[in-house]
Amino acid sequence: MADELRRALLVVDVQPTFCEGGALGVVGGNAVAHRIADFVTQHRDEYALVATTQDWHIDPGEHFSDTPDFVDSWPPHGVAGTAEAELHPALASLAPTVSVKKGQYAAAYSGFEGTTPDGVSLRDALTEHGITHVDVVGIAESHCVKATAIDAHDAGFTTRVFTDLTVPVTEDQGVAARVTMSEHGVELVQATPV
Repeated sequence: MADELRRALLVVDVQPTFCEGGALGVVGGNAVAHRIADFVTQHRDEYALVATTQDWHIDPGEHFSDTPDFVDSWPPHGVAGTAEAELHPALASLAPTVSVKKGQYAAAYSGFEGTTPDGVSLRDALTEHGITHVDVVGIAESHCVKATAIDAHDAGFTTRVFTDLTVPVTEDQGVAARVTMSEHGVELVQATPV
């Protein structure tokens, strides 16, 4: 008998720090936060688990810089305990099953580098819930969404990214990210058919 398909939604770094007006604001971030909130409202019952990830930097070392190169170093962002690091207000009623914070003391792009408040990794949390498939949405497609999706696939989960529920830092970086994700076996689809 085949294993039951159990799907999780991973909502990656939908935080004010990555939206317009934030420390590392991405154009379209606020709009994508609202689209994700609407999607979850309409499709929550299709998911056995909803997980959120957050950049939650305490002292991430060289990840923060006064002279960032925007490749390996960045201006301070997602500072633990600040309003910018909380989930976007559009997700106030999300009530995730699992919440993961990452990057406390080092750079962390993938949600799979983070843990729950109880110290459980995202991979272990998904496994404990019997998850077989994951859908990934969030900010930014070119960075943390890409890293999370690739790690999800590499961890053995059948993985999709909803390209209309994410936004890249730049369009060029988004194109490159989509190529890389596809090469790693991640399926790219639209949440809302066009």
